[in-house]
This record gives sequence, structure tokens and C-alpha cells, in this order.
Amino acid sequence: MRTDNDSWDIKTGVGSTALFVAAARALGGRDPDAPARDPFAEHFVRAAGPEWVDLLEGRTPEHPLLTPDFGAQFQQHQIGRTRYFDDFLASATAAGIRQIVILAAGLDARAYRLAWPDGTDIYELDRPQVLAFKRETLAAAGFTPGARRHEVAVDLREDWPKALRESGFDPSAPTAWLVEGLLIYLTPAAQDDLFTAIAALSAPGSRVAVEQMDPLPAEAVAAMSEGDDAGSEWVNMIYNEPRTDTTAWFGAHGWTGERVALTDYLVRLGRTPVGAGPRQQSLISLVTVARTATGS
Repeated sequence: MRTDNDSWDIKTGVGSTALFVAAARALGGRDPDAPARDPFAEHFVRAAGPEWVDLLEGRTPEHPLLTPDFGAQFQQHQIGRTRYFDDFLASATAAGIRQIVILAAGLDARAYRLAWPDGTDIYELDRPQVLAFKRETLAAAGFTPGARRHEVAVDLREDWPKALRESGFDPSAPTAWLVEGLLIYLTPAAQDDLFTAIAALSAPGSRVAVEQMDPLPAEAVAAMSEGDDAGSEWVNMIYNEPRTDTTAWFGAHGWTGERVALTDYLVRLGRTPVGAGPRQQSLISLVTVARTATGS
């Protein structure tokens, strides 16, 4: 169960979800028609220990990520949202934005994986243990980032705007913000505080891409909580409460944007949404908002 001052590293608590998601990207990217691939994900998963290697090698067929119901749809979810955020960043840099902030960066390897224009600065915010695991794993494999990468070792429940500015972030420059796989781990009030901080740090021309999820039905939460698997662990990590819609919040503060259901986005990519169950893709939406010259 989440508490206000809980802690974690890459293999425990909320941090372990980064490994779970990286494994889903690694597995989902093996599809020859996958709309996105993250070749760095497998490096992280293999570095995490033999049980994770067994997953990649197919030696644990009972693992949730290898099941035909949950596993198939979760892999597709991760690959779909990866493509969405990749395209968001490509569009932002094409428009001249050279400052990127990735909140709760986890095992996001976009600083290494994507092509970046000269002069791009990428700020990755997460707990120090998570950032260290990522840096050390990729350095050991001989990889270097393709942009100026800044580690901002901070818990988002702390004064992260101050830590971001002290790391060199320029609030007067347009910024592209990534909020991927984060909101469900925040209370509704903390989410609104996060949005307020982003807006305060965003110069005109800034953009934000967000993944949001509608609350799980109460009966689904109860059923999952009674289990003894990854689902029960996950449901105890999230704040499954109604919260402000991202597009509505930013719209009320002078930003413009659009929201697309993940299932509809997958169809745009030529994919047929798969899987069923309470955690299926129909609960997920992807949002992009932009600050105009008069936005607050």
C-alpha cells in the first residue's frame, strides 16, 4: 500500500514498475511490425537479474507479461505509448524546442535512443537509485547519450522545480515535457500540483505530452487486491481515484491540446487492440497540450 513517504529502488515498489514496463517494451518490440522499438530495454532487463533474463528467454511462461490476455495487451499498450511520445518529441524538436524534461524518467532511454538536434538538453528526473542503475547499465554496454543529458536526482514529492533549475533548466526557453506512466502513482491533489508547477516553468511555445488513466472499477480493484501476483502488487501502488482531466486542466489555464484514447491511437497505427480485463487499453488516454503566447 502506498504511503506519503514510501521509498523504492529499481527492484522494489514503484521503481520495479520501470523494469516491468521495460520488459514489456523489449518483448513487444520483437514483433516485426511493431510501431516502436526500444533496443535499450533489453539491456536494463538483463542487468536486473536472472529472473528477468528467464522472462526474456521465455523460461517463465506463467509470467503475466507472457500470458495471451494481460501480457499481449500490456505489451501493445507500452509499444503504442512509446510511439506516441517518440512522435511528440520529434514534432517538438522539429518546431525548434531544444529543452526536454522527462518526469519520473525511470528506464526511459530516449536520450540515447532518439536522434537529437545539436544543442538539445534533456533533463531526467527520478530517484537517484533509478538514475544510477540506468546510467551504469548503459555505460557498461558502451552507450553514450545523443544529447546533453542532465540527471536530476529528486523525488517528485520534494521541491523538484528547484532541483530542476539548479541543474541548468532555463524556464525562459520553450520546453517539451513528458509525463508518461506517472499520474496514477500520484494523488489527485499531487497531480494538480504537478500540472501547476509545469505551467509555471513553461515559456510560451512549450508542450506537454501526458498519459492518463481512468479509475479502475471498484470490483476490479477488489478482485486484483485479493490475488498473489503482479496485479495485486500494482493495484496497491496506484491511487485509483477520480482526478482532473489533463486536457480540461490545461485548457482552463490557457493551453490548447487534444486527447486520444489509446485504443483509437492503436487503430491509427494500423493495430487491432488486443486483450481484455479491467486494466485493458480502453482506460488509457494520450494527451498533448501546448502553451500559447497568452497561456498561463
